[in-house]
Amino acid sequence: MAITRFAPSPTGYLHIGGLRTALYNYLWARKTNGEFRLRIEDTDTQRNNDEAMEAILEAFKWVGLSYDGEVEYQSKRMDIYKKYIQQLLDEGKAYYCYMSKDELEALREEQMANKQTPRYDGRYRDFTGTPPSGIEPVVRIKAPLEGKITFVDGVKSIMNINCNEVDDFIIARSNGNPTYNFVVAIDDALMGMTDVIRGDDHLTNTAKQIIIYEALGFDIPKFFHVPMINNPQGKKLSKRDGALDVMEYKRQGYLPEALLNFLVRLGWSNKDQEIFSMEEMLELFDPSNINKSASSYNQEKLLWLNSHYIKNVSNDRLAKELEFFDCHLQEHDKKEMILDLSKERAQTLIELKNAINIIINRPTQYEEKGVRKFIKEDTSKFMDAYLKTLEEKQESLHLACDYEDITKPFIKEFELKFPQLFQPIRIALTGGTQAPSVYDIMAILGYNEVNLRIRTALDKNFNKEA
Repeated sequence: MAITRFAPSPTGYLHIGGLRTALYNYLWARKTNGEFRLRIEDTDTQRNNDEAMEAILEAFKWVGLSYDGEVEYQSKRMDIYKKYIQQLLDEGKAYYCYMSKDELEALREEQMANKQTPRYDGRYRDFTGTPPSGIEPVVRIKAPLEGKITFVDGVKSIMNINCNEVDDFIIARSNGNPTYNFVVAIDDALMGMTDVIRGDDHLTNTAKQIIIYEALGFDIPKFFHVPMINNPQGKKLSKRDGALDVMEYKRQGYLPEALLNFLVRLGWSNKDQEIFSMEEMLELFDPSNINKSASSYNQEKLLWLNSHYIKNVSNDRLAKELEFFDCHLQEHDKKEMILDLSKERAQTLIELKNAINIIINRPTQYEEKGVRKFIKEDTSKFMDAYLKTLEEKQESLHLACDYEDITKPFIKEFELKFPQLFQPIRIALTGGTQAPSVYDIMAILGYNEVNLRIRTALDKNFNKEA
């Protein structure tokens, strides 16, 4: 049984890299019948953003990643952190450091001049004298001076960090507030985390957190450090490449299933399988199979997946999703026909909305290029004849096949090629030449609306402005 967590900082919106981390933690906890917790790391009061905090919770709700228990806020746990800082001080495992900023800067410059890695030199580690006046001390932990810090990473295998690479790092600032690595270790231990799945940008923090675990006698969780998501050129993902606020993907017309399916494959795979339902993710996911190398963001793959889910979710679901884009089909008597036709070529919900609007809204103008190409001198003549044919059979016109049964003999009788009739009809009905099947559109609109739109186009002689 795995107990996992996702612990974002509310200093910015939740981006897809964070959502992928959350998804991996969620899947592993749910697969093992464990717990998935959400913790907000909001101790940086100067950078916290209330809107960003709400957006994190909104994103979780949108994609359907449910968490166990209440949301934990680090800002409400300060007394706990201070208790453990005092414990380490009392046990001699931590100490007050009185170095001033000027002293630290001078030490850093000296080390860099000697081509050494800047690090604290431990001068107050065993200090027993009189503290200098006017200095508010920080608290540093006593890191081991010799040996190695070793742990098994579930993605990267055995990791060894020489102790001389980790100095006596600060666990409490001069104002008494604890530092990031300290509160993370305390929270993960007290919340019983068994598995910590996070981005490999946190790999350098792990040794410090292990030092804190061992100093307080806490069990050390299993770590899985997930490689970053790069852009197609192998560089850090930027907003231009897709590192957007998760809710921006909703605003761009993506379904949450598509986004989660896309993200689970950015760093994990099951042979050549591309489409994963949530049930399949839960059945197959194992963090031990996370790829060791970075993954590349692929916009075309995301669009392909979104198109797949648009085609395969129910029309009722699509109609509900479209309401977000001010497209209301729930009460439309041809809802099923409209969606069945429009969703076939839509890659996003915005594209779906636009395709629907082309059908259900009367055109206000006609595509100039299409008019020049397809509207000829004899167009109005055979279009009039076609409308008369429809009028004679209007009582029997209900389905696309009904219009087809009338239209094919008409084309043969007038010795027309299909585009000669279909493109003028398509332009009259939708304003352009790229709409889907004419038969389906006419079945959706019904005889009266078809007659009205074609008559209007003929009356205006297909002028650009209708």
